[in-house]
Amino acid sequence: DGAGFTGLWTAYYLKTLRPELSVTVLDSEIAGFGASGRNGGWASGEFSLNVEKTIAQHGIDQVRRLFQTVYSSIDEIGRVAAAEGIEADFHKGGTVTLATSAAQAERLRKEVESSDRLFEPGDHRWMDATETARHVRSDKAYGAVFTPHCAAIHPAKLVRGLADAVERLGATIHEKSPVVDIAPGLVTTTGGTVAAGTVLQCTEAFSAGLPRGRRWVAPVYSLMLATEPLPQPVWDAIGLDDRPTFNDGRHLIIYGQRTADGRLAFGGRGAPYHYRSAMSPDFERDAETHTNIDRVLRWLFPQLGEAQITHRWGGAVAVPRDWTASVVFDPGSRIGRAGGYVGAGVTASNLAGRTLADLSLGRETDLVSLPWVNHRNRRWEPEPLRFLGINLGRQLAPLADSIEFRRGRPARLTGGLLHWLTGH
Repeated sequence: DGAGFTGLWTAYYLKTLRPELSVTVLDSEIAGFGASGRNGGWASGEFSLNVEKTIAQHGIDQVRRLFQTVYSSIDEIGRVAAAEGIEADFHKGGTVTLATSAAQAERLRKEVESSDRLFEPGDHRWMDATETARHVRSDKAYGAVFTPHCAAIHPAKLVRGLADAVERLGATIHEKSPVVDIAPGLVTTTGGTVAAGTVLQCTEAFSAGLPRGRRWVAPVYSLMLATEPLPQPVWDAIGLDDRPTFNDGRHLIIYGQRTADGRLAFGGRGAPYHYRSAMSPDFERDAETHTNIDRVLRWLFPQLGEAQITHRWGGAVAVPRDWTASVVFDPGSRIGRAGGYVGAGVTASNLAGRTLADLSLGRETDLVSLPWVNHRNRRWEPEPLRFLGINLGRQLAPLADSIEFRRGRPARLTGGLLHWLTGH
């Protein structure tokens, strides 16, 4: 159940591999209502994983294999979009991670140097300020890290187009069908029950509202805005000609892209976590957070001048306690799930869909032995500890950034506390 990217990709590959299967997708709202339809539009090579712990458990070669499979999944998204005629504004221009303080430059350069053991030389490389300006022009940049492993997309176009493709293949999507319980062979909704030999839970942040999901993930809100279409002289001043996605090295995550219709779409974290993992449409707009996001965008690009913000929105991402995404399938109960992407789910959900399809069909493929398969996440602490810890992290991140901008070196105390809170 869940008609977001994970559920739809799973249905797509199940029907592709076994056209005769009866596949039903349930969603409490409409296909793509959640994070799949309202994210930052990064089909990226980022993957939520505790790298060192996973290397210790599975070995570095398996972690390398996981990342290379994630990278190839970006191209797979583009392949399916083209094959199914989905006009999702897919363009693979990479990602530029700006260093907007001396501390960020130090940290990012060290990360690139230490990544050689895990990645190929071209996967991530440091660019000085001059080379950075060929990609994106911000007077705040000391330099940047570039990776080619990201495509900018329009998420709503992709998820709705994928839903159409799934229905063309013969799967059934039932919208406005909230699921209240999942059991072996049976899914209970507010309108009735569905019998199924295999049940796959693909509900991401909304998992927190199901009986067995409350402490698996915490829903953390990420908010976005978009400018009006910008005139060409403004784009000449900003760059982003090849539509790379962009962010910077701060602790409080920001992310943006140049859209196909000439806007800047830009978002960030910082909205409060709500007690007992509560979710509500009221939380999707937070005046203070949206104001801060607007301020950061104009700080990065003063070239925007008086450009208007025409859209503001938000949604919840699913954060496991160990910040590690997972695909789990129990062949006994034939219940599976995938998620916990921590906001990096556009690409990971495609990989999850292919993996869940293979696990469900008993296929012994390379995907089913990747190290995130059947990873058991730590459970979140009970309330009020969860509320206090997550919101402490929300406050520490901008504090660490403020210290780094002011002092020009990494904030070691707050950085260490963030490390402990996030499990990395």
